[in-house]
Amino acid sequence: MTNEIIREDARWIVDRMGAALDPLRGTTFLVTGACGFLCSFVLDVCAELNRRGGKPVRVLAVDNFASGLPERVAHLADRSEFKLITHDVSQPFDPGEPVHWIWHGASVASPTFYRRFPLETIDVNVNGTRQFLELARKQPGVQGMVFMSTSEIYGDPTPDAIPTPETYRGFVSCTGPRACYDESKRLGETLCANYHRLHGTPIKVIRPFNVYGPGQRLDDKRIMPDLMSAAVERRPIVLHSDGRATRAFCYLRDGVWGMLHVLLRGEPGEAYNVGNDHEEIGMLDLAKRLVEVAGPPTIPIEHKVSDDPHYLSDNPQRRCPDLSKMKRSFPWSPEVDLREGLSRCLRSYGDKPVGGA
Repeated sequence: MTNEIIREDARWIVDRMGAALDPLRGTTFLVTGACGFLCSFVLDVCAELNRRGGKPVRVLAVDNFASGLPERVAHLADRSEFKLITHDVSQPFDPGEPVHWIWHGASVASPTFYRRFPLETIDVNVNGTRQFLELARKQPGVQGMVFMSTSEIYGDPTPDAIPTPETYRGFVSCTGPRACYDESKRLGETLCANYHRLHGTPIKVIRPFNVYGPGQRLDDKRIMPDLMSAAVERRPIVLHSDGRATRAFCYLRDGVWGMLHVLLRGEPGEAYNVGNDHEEIGMLDLAKRLVEVAGPPTIPIEHKVSDDPHYLSDNPQRRCPDLSKMKRSFPWSPEVDLREGLSRCLRSYGDKPVGGA
């Protein structure tokens, strides 16, 4: 399932990147977590590139559908250059053909779900990452691989480390309710660094900062899908906090545009923040901004205590990226402001039911 907003954004990236995407042509691109929010959009960008003619990029889309939506990529099923493979990435994988690029995005990213499935979360972030680093090591034709890490590896940064650069080592609990995700992503990065150091594996690490946009599950339980779900159904927006914690949100198109630069031109062994540094906003102000964008009738905002006793445990109070490294390295800088991104996202859902994409 796709929609015109997603198609517009995919076309925008292909137009904007132009010849920078040429290394993908005539190659095989393996994507794990292919039915998830970010990775399914990467597939849409590949499909748009192929529509332009020339040698197509072949895509091996791998997912076990634990959280990804198969209907999100169903529109690609009849395209000969796409192959959808059902597989648990924590287990060994043989693609059965040469692979040139690997995008390892499989994970459990929502706090609600990774707290419910902590061991499975650790398994995919550590053993899954090891499996695909091994694949990259053994396949001599691999030109580049990205590991989708997270800004959560920084934990709750100290005030002097915001905006947060890639050099910040983090302030993270190793035993709290979020540790299964935070620490397993940190160990995933350790694996990447050692595979590069020992084997020269062309691995690049991406640390996304609060990427949102069309195609995200409305039942994901993170703040942006919760707000969008309420706005789509015209029901009260419920905040399970005082709304003072801040984030800097990055629209999907800007995020994937930057991530593709990292895959194709990033320095092996390096980590890159990807996000938007233009506006750090509190959760209450974010809710108010969405109410403005949604228009009348006005949607009320309510504060309630979550039924989840760990909902706010180890929740970072501020999160904003230092993007100096990305801007030095690539012709890239986020362009979609929050108001426009919210509007595009809201319009993409229309009257779709919760859980739709």
